[in-house]
Amino acid sequence: MAEITASAVKELREKTGAGMMDCKKALLEAAGDIEAAVDWLRKKGLASAAKKAGRIASQGLVAMKVEGNKGVVVEINSETDFVARNEIFQQFVATAADVALTTDGSVEALKAAEFPGSGKNVQDALTDLIAKIGENMNLRRSAKIEVGNGVVVGYVHSSVVPGLGRIGSLVALESSGDKTKLAALAKSLAMHVAAAAPVCLNVEDVPAEMEEREKNVVEDQIREEQAATGKKKPEAVIEQMKLGRIRKFHELVVLNEQFFIMDEKKKIKEVVAEAAKDIGAPVVLKSFVRFALGEGIEKKQEDFKAEVEAAAAGK
Repeated sequence: MAEITASAVKELREKTGAGMMDCKKALLEAAGDIEAAVDWLRKKGLASAAKKAGRIASQGLVAMKVEGNKGVVVEINSETDFVARNEIFQQFVATAADVALTTDGSVEALKAAEFPGSGKNVQDALTDLIAKIGENMNLRRSAKIEVGNGVVVGYVHSSVVPGLGRIGSLVALESSGDKTKLAALAKSLAMHVAAAAPVCLNVEDVPAEMEEREKNVVEDQIREEQAATGKKKPEAVIEQMKLGRIRKFHELVVLNEQFFIMDEKKKIKEVVAEAAKDIGAPVVLKSFVRFALGEGIEKKQEDFKAEVEAAAAGK
């Protein structure tokens, strides 16, 4: 039997939001495999995919910058929120976003690019800032999107100053129609992206591993439901159940399949198609990007340690 550590229970709880004893049981069932334990909890209805990143956080800032038909989002982390409110740090992050616009948008290119007025690259300039402020920082990620004929519009949620906040999103729309109306549509879509956290643009873009994993979860759910009731449904009915649940999954993770937060009766693809009539030309939703501060980074929680250790020990 695999040894279930306190840190494994803690990690699983933060990923799923499930109770500690449920997490311990899931890890035992999954022989200590975290991802398999997540699936076990979801099959039992004890965890939601939407909660996976919800309890994980870190400090710092996300910067969003748009110039013409291109835009970037950059995340730089710090240890404390105090540093995130420091004007020197804020200026560094904003400048890093300006620099990112001149690169291909990758974090590697940004780190290697020259930081204005320093005679150094961005990474070395950040190292100097770490020494000056006395707190560890990390240039974590950067992304850039652009469009030929159309608009790129961004949105920052929980902004501390213009262009800097906790969530940054960008949307690129391609169209030869009215640019003012196109930009208004893009702004509402960028707000939707910030709130709804889609994973990909179209159904065919869903990573194969994610799709297969979801299908396995659905199949196991249906099998367990049949076992609980003692009634076996016809294969045709089971197939329809599978398709329906996978469709619901797509509505959670695929931008074009999500229901618009400002009109929950319409999917994003329908909103874009209808807007094209007013804009005066076909509109194509080309791409999007969304960064949420600290997404996927485990935050240290000292006050939680004793509670987790007790749960892992079965007390």
